[in-house]
Amino acid sequence: MRIRALVLAASGAVALSALAVPAAQAAPAAGPAVTFSQLKVNSGKNIVVGPTAQVTVSATYTVTKPANLDPNSFQTGPVLYRGATLGENSDDLLAGDGPGTCTVSSQTVLKCSAKIQFRPKSSDASIDLFSSEAGTWKLGALAVNASDGITWQGGLGTTHLQRKATLTTDASPEPVKKGKTITVTGKLARANWDTNKNAGYSTQPVKLQFKKKGATTWSTLKTIKSSTTGALKTTVKATADGYFRYTFAGTTTTSPVNSAADYIDVR
Repeated sequence: MRIRALVLAASGAVALSALAVPAAQAAPAAGPAVTFSQLKVNSGKNIVVGPTAQVTVSATYTVTKPANLDPNSFQTGPVLYRGATLGENSDDLLAGDGPGTCTVSSQTVLKCSAKIQFRPKSSDASIDLFSSEAGTWKLGALAVNASDGITWQGGLGTTHLQRKATLTTDASPEPVKKGKTITVTGKLARANWDTNKNAGYSTQPVKLQFKKKGATTWSTLKTIKSSTTGALKTTVKATADGYFRYTFAGTTTTSPVNSAADYIDVR
């Protein structure tokens, strides 16, 4: 995974780029004496990314600082990471696409917000997502000052970065005589961030549901598993006019999804 993080440019302005660490540094500069709390990314919801489109989510967090520390002397931002600890040597890091914007709430408290971008394969391979990176990420934050000092704080929660799923349903024949067999086919697929396409999601449990015409709730008829290509196929008996759909509960790496409903006229 490429590392994206806040670094301090020589001009004193905070910029976003690959995190550069000097080859030899006698003593790292001290980071700002701040702590972070109340970090929420994407309003606490999972981050779902399709095969091609960039997804930008918001993050909000609170910074607590000493009363005598100038809030303009440092910049902050949220960080997603994997591994046991958060820091410059973490295996996987994703940070805000620019420093957070903070407002002064009191002498010691700042209320901040930031944006984080997620995108599949693109022209800038340095910040592309790989499909293998879907799953659980830990949440943290960092602050950087004019001396290139960085303060890291992990353990601020978790989020799921998920590949967007798609699902179809096709019930046939239509119309059909009562008591006859209905064949319900479909396909479960999910975004492949490496190829910018959807690919079948194999051997996953998918529920077939039915809603009688005029009803408001769905009932589950059976659970089947997708094939090695994501295909779905099963049969049921025709009992009444109504709608069929497949529904997938999702996993840590893949979003839940309901297919569009397919109506069957039973005569």
